[in-house]
This record gives sequence, structure tokens and C-alpha cells, in this order.
Amino acid sequence: MNQILISKKLYVTPDMKKKKKVFKFEFFLSVFLVGILSSYAIYAEYDRNRSEQVSKELLGEIIYERTEQKSVLPSINTDSVKVEDDIIVVILNKAMENQGEISVDELTVEVPTEEIPEEQILVANNGIQYYAIGEIKISSININYPILTTKTPEHLDALLKISVCKFYGANPNQIGNLCIAGHNYKNSLFFSKVPNLELGEIIEITDLSGTTLKYSVYDKYIVNPEQLECTSQLTEGKREITLITCTNDNKQRHIIKAREIETGM
Repeated sequence: MNQILISKKLYVTPDMKKKKKVFKFEFFLSVFLVGILSSYAIYAEYDRNRSEQVSKELLGEIIYERTEQKSVLPSINTDSVKVEDDIIVVILNKAMENQGEISVDELTVEVPTEEIPEEQILVANNGIQYYAIGEIKISSININYPILTTKTPEHLDALLKISVCKFYGANPNQIGNLCIAGHNYKNSLFFSKVPNLELGEIIEITDLSGTTLKYSVYDKYIVNPEQLECTSQLTEGKREITLITCTNDNKQRHIIKAREIETGM
């Protein structure tokens, strides 16, 4: 027996047409937004890698040099002269021991003292000029960057895109607290791995004279952006450094404190 197939006619209502148009619009809008966000992410990563290249370029241009100045005093016959904690110690010839007391004004020797340049001008291949004050190296997390500085604080944000920067405090290897800020890009660039540092790990700071001092991490914690106690210069005459970078959500700041490892420790 033959069967006759009868299908019901599908009626498309105005409401269904409206929903179909809305769906198409939302679909194409979603595709467009995904494309825009993807393009932005790709460009941002490209821009960060390009900045990393500029930073490494600047690092290779730093010239470390020592300059000496001489403190001149009236000369006398001595067996030796030495400097201990910035105090001139003069050992007199035995032939002068019986000549009575010698006034301090009569003691004069030439003692060389080292002068460290405050900053060095570097010019990148793109022609932009930067000011470097030293170098930071943390071998355990593969960090090695020039430390840049600026005389205009409002330019700090732009400078942080190129390298890590002096935020506040003393210059490299000077008495006080050198505060260094760097971006956390949640990858391997700049200070992204700094939050992973553990107590006792070593940070090396090289000043423009070429002198490298080692600092040991002794504290780490998180603060709100307005909390600036970590930048205090009350170090009891010690050399310290403070590394500052954002948390992954950019709402707070990671603080890493390190103190110079004294000779003989």
C-alpha cells in the first residue's frame, strides 16, 4: 500500500526572523572582538619582545670605567700608608720616632679615592637616548638588565617598558636603599620571575665603575600600591636593594628586600 508523505509547512514568524538577525549580529560581533583581542595580544607580545631587545642592546653599550681623584697632604717620610674604613693610617719611619710629637697638620700623604659616575648616556639604534646607572643580574631566574633612570618621574611608566628602572633611593652600591621597579608581564621578561625569588638567593648589582656587589634576599612580601615603607633609606649604614613589581592581577606589589653580603661572610 502506497504511503503518502505529508509534511507540515513551516511558518517563519516575524519574531523568529528578529531572533535570527540578532543571533547573526552577536555571532559576527563575537568573531570581530575575538579578532581584535587576538591582534592586540599578538602586538603586545611583539612590543614587549622588541623592548627586551632594546634593553639588551643598551646593556651591551654600558662602558664601565673607574676614575680616581687624589687627596693631597704635605709629604713626610713613612714606612707605609694604608686606608682603613676611610681613615688614613701612617706608619712613620723608625728614624723619626725620637723626633718628638708631630702635629696632624704636618702629616700629608696622597690617597687615591674612586669616583663613580652618577649616570651614563646610552643611545639605542632607534636614536632614543637613555640614562643608565648600572646593571642588575640574578642568575637563578635568568635576569640581566641595565638599570635606567629618569629626571622626570612622569616619564617612568614609559621607561619601564624598556628596562627595569631606579624608582627611588641610593644609586647602585651606595650606602642606602636602591629601589628598582620592573614590569611583571607574567612571562619571562623583566621582573616577571622576581616573585619566585626565595630567601638567601643572590642578586648582583654592578655600578658604572665596574664594581659588582652581591646582595642576599632577606625578606619578601606583598603591599598595596600606596604603601611605600619599603623605600625607606634607614638602613643603619648598610647597602640594600628593594625590587618592586606588580602581582599578576596588577592590584598589589611584590616586594623583595636584599642586603649586601659583607666581605668575609
